[in-house]
Amino acid sequence: MATEVKVEADPADAGFDGARLRRIDRHFARYVDDGLLPGFLAVVSRHGRIVHVASHGARDVEAGAPVETDTIWRIFSMTKPVTSVAAMTFVEEGLIDLTDPISRWLPEFAEPRVYAKGSALAPVTEPATEPIRLWHLLSHTSGLTYGFHHTHPADAIYRAGGYEWGTPPGLDLAECTKAWARFPLVFQPGAEWNYSVATDVLGRLVEVLAGKPLDEVFAERIFGPLGMTDTGFWTSDTDRLAALYLPAPGTKQLVRNDAFGAVGTSRPACLSGGGGLVSTAADYHRFTQMLLRRGELDGVRVLSPRTVDLMTANHLPGHVDLEAYGRPLFAEMPFDGYGFGLGFSVLIDSVKAKTLATPGEYAWGGAASTAFWVDPDEDLTVAFYTQLLPSSTHPIRQQLRQLVYQAMLD
Repeated sequence: MATEVKVEADPADAGFDGARLRRIDRHFARYVDDGLLPGFLAVVSRHGRIVHVASHGARDVEAGAPVETDTIWRIFSMTKPVTSVAAMTFVEEGLIDLTDPISRWLPEFAEPRVYAKGSALAPVTEPATEPIRLWHLLSHTSGLTYGFHHTHPADAIYRAGGYEWGTPPGLDLAECTKAWARFPLVFQPGAEWNYSVATDVLGRLVEVLAGKPLDEVFAERIFGPLGMTDTGFWTSDTDRLAALYLPAPGTKQLVRNDAFGAVGTSRPACLSGGGGLVSTAADYHRFTQMLLRRGELDGVRVLSPRTVDLMTANHLPGHVDLEAYGRPLFAEMPFDGYGFGLGFSVLIDSVKAKTLATPGEYAWGGAASTAFWVDPDEDLTVAFYTQLLPSSTHPIRQQLRQLVYQAMLD
């Protein structure tokens, strides 16, 4: 399978103004030239064919190595849709139902406790009145959290346990999941939305259902069938793996971080279904094309059309947006006008979101400022790759949407 992305159709034949699309190149090249991004690669596809590829800058600034179309990127939370798709293949086989309590397969969650009051050192908890169900994990309504949020005593408990931007050295996914089950939930399952380790727990659930490690499940059910040959939890081809950068405080100029950048260079102890994959633009393009085609690509069916439709519908109770139902903290997207499905954000009100994008668009992004979206109504997929932590550093995703849709003429 091809490891590079290249233009396959004239933009005009797909309803785009090519000159306007090149605004993407100029806009993000300025970020690179100003020292705010190391380099980037953007891919725009419509009607199943790539109409624009934009790139500029370096995959490794210090080595002077340029971004290539086959560069390997840490996609962090863009792993979550992959894990969600894997989980739904088991739903389709009848091995688990969306409403099933996860404690049937993960007994450590048999009696979850919910934070009621007190400090991180002396929390007062109460029993959960509702079990954590599969759909809670998929929709981030389980009550689990992340240590890096810094907004709730439960977040501090995660950090004290060694769970902030990663997991304690040497612990595998099963051991990490047991630790998360011991920590108090932020709220009763199903009561609110909170970005969390829920998709990592989902990955462990997938392992138990399959009776094999998560990387083998991904290879058998997604990567192999779709020809995603460069996607996995690590790569031995480290020359193609982009270096990872952080913004310097105050200036936002690039600071290389090889300690955190070691992610993806060797098999991790914990196979993180929430953020552990590395991939290429060509590979993830095949994943998004499968989603756009409602579960099928090149004669290979991963999911049924109805399953993809269900995953990309808004599952927040009352069909409200995240501003109404979510906690006002970091996530890989804005809250106004966006709901959440089973593994994806879902645009429900483009006016409230102040975006040119189409209602029904579903998307997600990663911590190193990568992002993708699928717009079924416009038969469109877009993806953006760089390696800058955190993704909240620059408004890349909003700007990219503006730049893509302003170039669309039909």
